[in-house]
Amino acid sequence: MTITLLSPKQIIAARVAKEMKDGDVVNLGIGLPTMIPNFLPEDVNVILQSENGYIGLKPLEGEIDPDLVNAGGQPAGIIPGGAFFDSLFSFELIRGGHVDVTVLGGLEVDEKGNLANWMVPGKMVPGMGGAMDLVTGAKKVIVAMEHCAKSGTSKVLKECRLPLTGKGVVDLIVTEMAVFRVTPEGLLLEELQEGATLEEVRGKTEASFKVNPALL
Repeated sequence: MTITLLSPKQIIAARVAKEMKDGDVVNLGIGLPTMIPNFLPEDVNVILQSENGYIGLKPLEGEIDPDLVNAGGQPAGIIPGGAFFDSLFSFELIRGGHVDVTVLGGLEVDEKGNLANWMVPGKMVPGMGGAMDLVTGAKKVIVAMEHCAKSGTSKVLKECRLPLTGKGVVDLIVTEMAVFRVTPEGLLLEELQEGATLEEVRGKTEASFKVNPALL
């Protein structure tokens, strides 16, 4: 099925979907990450885990049960063979390293793979949710976010300024402009999204980064 990518969020979700492998146990953050299952190839089936007590959560599209909600409070469903459990067991799965991939939004990410995504000082927040556990317990951490804030400033920084969710935890950053991999030597620009140029990415990225030679 051909999907027309109409928005930055769709571009990001479609690219993140390519990182999923058949059978992966995946935890998706609220907002943009919940769009990812809509872009999975037909031969890739993932098992969605939600920190509020499910494994086998259904994607948001399709049949849902109004009595079930995901970690973001959205009505959800559960696949045959899925399971319900308490928060203790849910976080045992996360902290025990049983989640293959977690995808979260981000307010800021920096050159060292530090992530800030849970609060802005001075603003009311309900709490960090499961983010701090997920970024330390999941085998792979992907940050899916728009490249710049609404103010136009870069969200890919030399150093995070907001309170950290995790230090050195990010493996991959996917924006509507670019894909960066976090390496021991810093950020590596691996891909440009369709329509983006290297000059544009450089101009809108505060962080320093190396470039995949194929892009030069």
